[in-house]
Amino acid sequence: MRERSGDFDLSNLEEREPDTEYSGAALLAAGDRQQVVTVDLSGHFEPLDGMYHWYGRVAGEVAPFKKPSGAPLFVTIEGGAETPVSLAEQDPWGNFRITGIGTPPWASPCA
Repeated sequence: MRERSGDFDLSNLEEREPDTEYSGAALLAAGDRQQVVTVDLSGHFEPLDGMYHWYGRVAGEVAPFKKPSGAPLFVTIEGGAETPVSLAEQDPWGNFRITGIGTPPWASPCA
């Protein structure tokens, strides 16, 4: 069998995969408490549960949001909707891990 030019993919990852990242300002909110923070987010579709999982790091005055207030926690990126999030562990540089499931707070063609 003879090889054809269509048998090979000569593109690179950036050409094949849509952008699934966001870095920039966001608004973190729980009840009446709001804080502008900086986030670095990424995500992927998880075939095991059929959901889009997104995650990253958030920098800024986040520690007060770790204290239980009973209010759900949301993140909003300019022009987007409030998206429920969870805060997890703090890294050695003082940033917190942020996670969510479902539509991410940034415009992503993968979600």
